[in-house]
Amino acid sequence: MLDLNHLRSFVAVAEELHFGRAARRLGMTQPPLSRHIQLLEARLGVRLLERTSHSVALTPAGQVFLPEARALLGASERASQLVRQAAQRHGSGTLTIGFIGSSTYDFLPSILSRARAELPNTELVLKEMLGSAQIDALQLGRIDLGLIRPSPSPLAYASSCVLREGMALALPQGHPLTSGRWPSLHDLEGEPFIMYSPDSPYMHALLSTAFAAAGIRPRVVQAVSQAQTILSLVSTGMGLALVPEDTRKACFGDVVIRPIGSTPELVAELHAIWQPENRNPALGPFRDLLHRIAKRRP
Repeated sequence: MLDLNHLRSFVAVAEELHFGRAARRLGMTQPPLSRHIQLLEARLGVRLLERTSHSVALTPAGQVFLPEARALLGASERASQLVRQAAQRHGSGTLTIGFIGSSTYDFLPSILSRARAELPNTELVLKEMLGSAQIDALQLGRIDLGLIRPSPSPLAYASSCVLREGMALALPQGHPLTSGRWPSLHDLEGEPFIMYSPDSPYMHALLSTAFAAAGIRPRVVQAVSQAQTILSLVSTGMGLALVPEDTRKACFGDVVIRPIGSTPELVAELHAIWQPENRNPALGPFRDLLHRIAKRRP
């Protein structure tokens, strides 16, 4: 295999026809330059240059080899440029992302907007799925990354928290708690309450634990698994509910979202999950983007 440094040395000498000028052009001294030429000639088994104490000239073999050497160096530079461009376009390819519905109110749209700007060569394929379905899809290779609530299942994947958000109180328009001081959990005592069902194990456990810690037994009138459904039921006046703060971005004109009083237990997490052995080149850059955005959110 020909050494590119040897080729550069030969081309410089062939074009300058002077070892001193060629050495200055390459930013080196003459002895290593001469050594490069000698090694190249030894590798090819022919003399490329005729050298005297006063002149340098190309041999017939050198004249034939010069355009080939230039072509080899040009091909090498083009290959380097392609690699650099690929690095600049890091994340190019297709990435399949699973997500839960409650991530679409604010977090996922902000991620998609940033991804379009920062990873323009990445095609994102979105699949709305329950958290449990995402875990199965991840293990089967049907998605590259999932956005789920923390799972009590044994971790057969890598995960990282990308969002922590407080819970807020969702009330039907006109309810007394829509105005005045911030409501607390104790204000829910005796009120009709729409609960997360066990089909949403993380949210169900989060609220159950908070109620138990506060000594409250809510009067549950309905239990459903999705925040969107909960908000729909609240809009009918069926009851109150606790939902992630980001749901205030949902378009329900008959629902008022209010902060709930200081309850450190009521913080919901959203996790990104992926398989560490996944070699999709678009995964790492997208995951890095997730983490950068997560760090900037309050």
